[in-house]
Amino acid sequence: MTATFAQPAAATAPILSAMRRRRLAALAVPAVILAYFAYIFVSFDIAGLAQRARMDNAAILLADFVSHKVHVSRDNRSGTLVSAIEGEAKGTYPDGTHPDWVTVEPSRTVIDLGGGHVVTYDEAGARYDVPGYGLIDIRPEGGGLHLTAPEPLPDWINASGNRVTVTTDAGRFTYTRSKVETFRYFAGWELFFFTLDSPYHGKGALALLGGLMTGERIDPARANIIGMAEDFWNNRMWRHGDVAWAIFETILMAFLGTFGAAIISLPLAFLAARNFNLLAPVRFALRRVFDFVRGVDGLIWTIILSRAFGPGPMTGALAILITDIGSFGKTFSEALENIDEKQVEGVRSTGATAFQRARFGVIPQVTPVLLSQVLYYLESNTRSATVVGAIVGGGIGLMLTQAIQTQKDWEEVAYYMVLIILMVMLMDSFSGWLRRKLIKGE
Repeated sequence: MTATFAQPAAATAPILSAMRRRRLAALAVPAVILAYFAYIFVSFDIAGLAQRARMDNAAILLADFVSHKVHVSRDNRSGTLVSAIEGEAKGTYPDGTHPDWVTVEPSRTVIDLGGGHVVTYDEAGARYDVPGYGLIDIRPEGGGLHLTAPEPLPDWINASGNRVTVTTDAGRFTYTRSKVETFRYFAGWELFFFTLDSPYHGKGALALLGGLMTGERIDPARANIIGMAEDFWNNRMWRHGDVAWAIFETILMAFLGTFGAAIISLPLAFLAARNFNLLAPVRFALRRVFDFVRGVDGLIWTIILSRAFGPGPMTGALAILITDIGSFGKTFSEALENIDEKQVEGVRSTGATAFQRARFGVIPQVTPVLLSQVLYYLESNTRSATVVGAIVGGGIGLMLTQAIQTQKDWEEVAYYMVLIILMVMLMDSFSGWLRRKLIKGE
């Protein structure tokens, strides 16, 4: 009886041992993952990053994406008062004119920020009446500034001997010895269609739409539809014409780089394929060239070429071309090595030359794979051309970088980001449509 029960126990021992190993592995894998995340938390100082994060600055940045501000500035030396959108000369109100919430009197200027917030400029200095807090009075005194305000000062008032800044939900107020300035924020991208000097600025949407083809001319020198198109295209603040050309440059960089690399890579792929080139040293050398070219990141090639050839969109196209030669050379040669030799033999049996065998026996087989790869890279390079353009000074990437560097044109940054996303979506739809037409014949 003992021998009878020993045999099943010996047979199940390996199974039980395997189950224990699996149970240990099931516990070990999560433990390793948790240990890795703990290492990341410590090595990347996640706790310190969370402490240093300024969510208030992030909120201001996001608000600037979808809003604009009007500056009301006074030169304390000359007394000159100027109202300008985003503080730019291109958005300055004509001489003697200001927004309707700015009241200019002979001895003072009253700025109504809404909600009871009122800023007053006068000959003695400036005052900001904040509801629920009180009056903030600032006057020059002894080469510095004298601040009078209810104590203790809240954290939204930043005061020093030469500068006082007040930031509230209604706007922002800054006083220095040379200038006093008040900002009022509004939702939307102001002057997106027409600037202040355009006769079409301030007209309602219905009036503009109604006067597109018919109706009395708003500008006597031009038809309404032509005048609107010209003033929109030549908008000095948003530069729609320059932006359209930059988008075209970005797409052109991606197109030239991608298809140039495909044209160069195809014959090289035949030399790197084992079934088309019997010279192993040549194949080995070409494959190492492909590895080297694609092993160096495209941004590195961009920097090298920009030093060699100077800035410009053509340099960006060359950077994309060089990077893609390595990728296309590898994928094309592998596709050639996996063709069906029977089709090639069928063409050979007709007495076809080597070129004819490649043309009628090989190319039809690999065309779907090659086209699919090329179109995918075209879509991807359209996005990459934005970053490349920021380095070589061309395309929408350059305009995006310039807008970021100013640290104030965040609504333009949002505009360019929206255009980049739309451009990528358009290229994705176009490449998908072209792939279906050329490969599936739909």
